[in-house]
Amino acid sequence: MIISQEEVIETNTMVREENLDVRTITIGVSLLDCADADLKKTCDNIYAKLMRVAKDLVKTGEDIAGEIGVPIVNKRISITPAAIVGSACCKKPKDFVKIAKTLDKAAAKLGVNFIGGYSATVQKDMTKADELLMRSIPEAMAATSRLCASVNVGSTKTGINMDAVRLMGEIVKEAAELTKDRDSIGCAKIVVLCNAPDDNPFMAGAFHGVSEGDAVINVGVSGPGVVHHVLKNLHGADFETLCETIKRTAFKITRVGQLVAQEASKRLGIPFGIIDLSLAPTPAVGDSVADILREIGLEHPGAPGTTAALALLNDQVKKGGVMASSYVGGLSGAFIPVSEDQGMIDAVDAGALTIEKLEAMTCVCSVGLDMIAIPGDTPAASIAGIIADEAAIGMVNQKTTAVRVIPVAGKNVGDRVEFGGLLGYAPVMRVSPFDCSAMVNRKGRIPAPIHSFKN
Repeated sequence: MIISQEEVIETNTMVREENLDVRTITIGVSLLDCADADLKKTCDNIYAKLMRVAKDLVKTGEDIAGEIGVPIVNKRISITPAAIVGSACCKKPKDFVKIAKTLDKAAAKLGVNFIGGYSATVQKDMTKADELLMRSIPEAMAATSRLCASVNVGSTKTGINMDAVRLMGEIVKEAAELTKDRDSIGCAKIVVLCNAPDDNPFMAGAFHGVSEGDAVINVGVSGPGVVHHVLKNLHGADFETLCETIKRTAFKITRVGQLVAQEASKRLGIPFGIIDLSLAPTPAVGDSVADILREIGLEHPGAPGTTAALALLNDQVKKGGVMASSYVGGLSGAFIPVSEDQGMIDAVDAGALTIEKLEAMTCVCSVGLDMIAIPGDTPAASIAGIIADEAAIGMVNQKTTAVRVIPVAGKNVGDRVEFGGLLGYAPVMRVSPFDCSAMVNRKGRIPAPIHSFKN
């Protein structure tokens, strides 16, 4: 695809005035060839390969950003799910923690912001290695600063592994306790997914799927501020005009990502994978998905009509993206993380937005209940119930859903928690006090829906 100089020039206003950025260049790295029966050798192999494959990532990202004038906020790495890599050498959770520390050490040395793939895919059942990795997650998140963990507990094809869901409720609680001196920040690096994509460049859910090649470049583009800006001039316009404007804007944003991906691929000598066009907000004023929903006509997200407005936005973003690039993948759409979106925080403070309404919104957005602070005394069973609800939405609707909730130790509804950086801050939100433990404690798997049988 040839990208014109005019298109590059057109992005200048978007960058200067509308918070356009390339959110991440992510190198996906296969670590299958690093596995060994000896734990130390496995760790040594992992470190050596990451240092070799990703050694120029940060510099390349900075060079490209300087040349085209578009900020590239994060440089990241995703790896083969660590439960697979460590299956031959890890006999207890602490063995996996050694792999976690190796990954974090490599990320720090390389200067990347995050490394993802401390992961297990257990949508149907768990191997012993899967369970060991999952049980190691709280200690691993407490002992590292750049590592992200994810567990896929369901899919449209397999149903929902409720044993894994129950275990993840307990793991999130334990991670909160182990990092309670830092407002339970460990939970901000843990996400539980249904229908996880293999090529997602966004943390905390990124991992390098086993169907991928040895290494690949995936680029995640953001731009809610750009969409918000163009909608300011459309008050009273009909839905056709609104949709066409969003779609054309998404097209332009995706083309910027395509340029960055092409350049990064060429300079690093690594094949290009996908562009993920996701309207991922930041705490910066004017860089908010909630502000887009307001421009569409809502007083606050959470007002009647919110789910319809978000569905419209998500669909037009995807349509614009696929017109701009033949390789759109990952999640691609609108994110609604509470702590990372000032407009969402304002809606919570105003009483317009609840977890129940956010759950309804996740039926039509790109991910799920994301970066939501909840009371520290929320039971593990309730967290598992929240995970099960989101997994059911993903399973039935054949889409990716996720849960990243933070039960902040010692905090109650209405308190405020500071996470810092792109993670922002969050008001602690109310969770239903009614018990679901009798359901969560049932063993086994919720079957796949009838429409999953398409062979």
